[in-house]
Amino acid sequence: MDDDCWATAQELRWGVSRLAQRLRAQQPGREDALTRLAASILANLRHDGPLTLTALATIEGLQPQSLTRTVNVLEADGYLTRSPDEADRRQQVIAITAEGRQALDDHIRDGNAWLAGALERELTPAERALLRVAADLMRQLAEAPGTMSGPARAGAAAPL
Repeated sequence: MDDDCWATAQELRWGVSRLAQRLRAQQPGREDALTRLAASILANLRHDGPLTLTALATIEGLQPQSLTRTVNVLEADGYLTRSPDEADRRQQVIAITAEGRQALDDHIRDGNAWLAGALERELTPAERALLRVAADLMRQLAEAPGTMSGPARAGAAAPL
């Protein structure tokens, strides 16, 4: 592998990791705040439509048992519903509700507030334009064909 590509990969991973840490730290600690997994589940349901628990677990890169508690909480909060799967009555289909869409929108808005302010305070208009290009390139890399499954698959829900 080319040394320049290796160095760029290292810098990109470091920058993305640090920004992700900062975004998590800046997410408001509201009492009704969604966990990262809950927000991801709702985002995938909004993006892909109703899914079985097995399909949702595959997208999340987890075992179905790992989602059960979070799905139960989301259902109790009125953020999603379950109904019998028409194709396989042994399974249930999970769908996002209007309340779930609103909770997800609130979560995304709250998370974007700090980032938008930081972009305005810290970067020039030219740097922000360059960052928009870089964001498109990172999305292109994330959607590139490969051996990954789960959240990295093409068409996965928007990141939170």
